[in-house]
Amino acid sequence: MRTREAILYGAAEVFDECGYSGASISKIMKRVGVTQGGMYFHFKSKELLAQAVIASQQDFVRFPVGEDGLQRLIDMTFQLAGELRSNVLFRASVRLAVEQGELGNRDDTAYQQWVEMFHRQLLAAQQAGEVRADVDVREFATVLVGSYTGTQIFSNAATHRKDLPQRVSALWRYFLPALTEPQMRQKLRVEPREGTAA
Repeated sequence: MRTREAILYGAAEVFDECGYSGASISKIMKRVGVTQGGMYFHFKSKELLAQAVIASQQDFVRFPVGEDGLQRLIDMTFQLAGELRSNVLFRASVRLAVEQGELGNRDDTAYQQWVEMFHRQLLAAQQAGEVRADVDVREFATVLVGSYTGTQIFSNAATHRKDLPQRVSALWRYFLPALTEPQMRQKLRVEPREGTAA
């Protein structure tokens, strides 16, 4: 299991640096320091290795504990922004999910997992009266994942994600009026918490 984990992490580093097309099994083996036999015992191909990195996406991020609801959801999006800037493993899994056409895949599982996570926070927020009752929170979770994905891709192209926290702040400033009443918006912080990765 330790060898498999080392291969997964080493592969993520290479995929982050080179992308799927630029990565090779030999580069990954060199990075990890594993033999060809050791590599193929755990992963039969580069494609299966890339799929394993994508599937581990949420495992690469640790969110701070807190009360479920709208502020926690906002904080999670800032945590993700910080992880995309500093966590090579998470960054690689996101890159591969975006580039998965190169693998011959059309799999939205990683995106649907984020929809589920965001939906749980929105549902808790709606039950607590933080989100308007007429908002379809599952639909909004889907819109949020799509918007966030586009925002981080745009930020990466423009500034290598240096301005991603500011772009996430702007995202929430425009989204919150569709979700909440004015008095609720005044209670919410739409900036990164001090000490978060962002």
